[in-house]
Amino acid sequence: MYRPTRMLALYDTLRRRRVPFRPRGRTVTLYVCGVTPYDTTHLGHARTFLVFDVLIRHLEAGGLRVKYAQNVTDIDESILQRAADRGRDWRELGRDEERKFLQDMRALSWRRPDVMPHATREIDAMRALAERLERRGHAYRIPDGGLYYEVTTFPRYGRLSRFSPSKMRRVLAQQDDTRLDDSRKRSPLDFALWRRVADGPTWPSEYGPGRPGWHLECSAMSLRHLDQPLDVHGGGDDLIFPHHESEIAQSEGATGRPFARYWVHVAAMKLGGEKMSKSKGNMVFVRDALTRVSADGLRLYLLSKHYRKPFEHDEEEMRRWGAFAVQLREMALPRATAQLPREVKAALDDDLDTPRVLRLLRGYVRARDAESATVVARYLGLRLR
Repeated sequence: MYRPTRMLALYDTLRRRRVPFRPRGRTVTLYVCGVTPYDTTHLGHARTFLVFDVLIRHLEAGGLRVKYAQNVTDIDESILQRAADRGRDWRELGRDEERKFLQDMRALSWRRPDVMPHATREIDAMRALAERLERRGHAYRIPDGGLYYEVTTFPRYGRLSRFSPSKMRRVLAQQDDTRLDDSRKRSPLDFALWRRVADGPTWPSEYGPGRPGWHLECSAMSLRHLDQPLDVHGGGDDLIFPHHESEIAQSEGATGRPFARYWVHVAAMKLGGEKMSKSKGNMVFVRDALTRVSADGLRLYLLSKHYRKPFEHDEEEMRRWGAFAVQLREMALPRATAQLPREVKAALDDDLDTPRVLRLLRGYVRARDAESATVVARYLGLRLR
């Protein structure tokens, strides 16, 4: 079996450089922050999850096992607001949007995670983590206001993002749940572990009825379903602060051990120069794109830019990749026995350089090298049908 992981290097956000990837054992643990299901999957979501899909395929082809967890944030202020706007039950809205997300990603040949924990089913683990942080002196109560993490108790807070305190405050002011913060918290940078809320769904706790903080959810779910330290923690680069920064503070504050060994972040998908996001409403949905291009074409398109570079959506370029996918399908062999070309392996080992892989793939097609083209296309997850 081909061993692509021997020389694999990944860019680690924490260290700000490419570093050799050395997993702790034969099973790689990977946690990727997933969706908040209140709207349909857009291309930015798909791009992020396909990048990790390629990483998993590459690791597994090299003889490693991957235990992959991706959460579903099925309780969030965005879901509650959207449900209220539409006059729907928030649980029903979340379930419907999650089904659509899974359909969209299946269409793109996504390797489904081994476990997809849902925030609403993990409340016990969240309460236990919050209580542990309080016992260890990282959290404080606000009377009738809940529990907050005191960032000054964690001197490494800010190491992942390298933001100044003033920039942190600016970013925090734009978060959906900021309006729920208690004005009595000790510092503007302190974040909620558990909020007492006046309305909407609540769960009991020793801090009063309320809801867990967003950051607490992912820390609790990743620690429960995967061993710490995680080999890889990933997501979109918009999550670096405050979400991943706060996850580190919580998880390491609670356990005294490193949380994740490699941090991998995917740059934003843009439309008209602005980040594609639900909050801005400037989205291209996967299911709409699939009416204009095949699933293989869309997969190629979303892998055509390096994952650490912002990606400006271009309809014409997407269609060109759709046409290339047709060429591939027409020349693909039912069976291909060739090894993965060394130059393709080298490109993927070089921080998942999928644009270089696709340039090589184009070369195999031009040379009518059907064996190599088929092997590479299937390695990248294309169905060729």
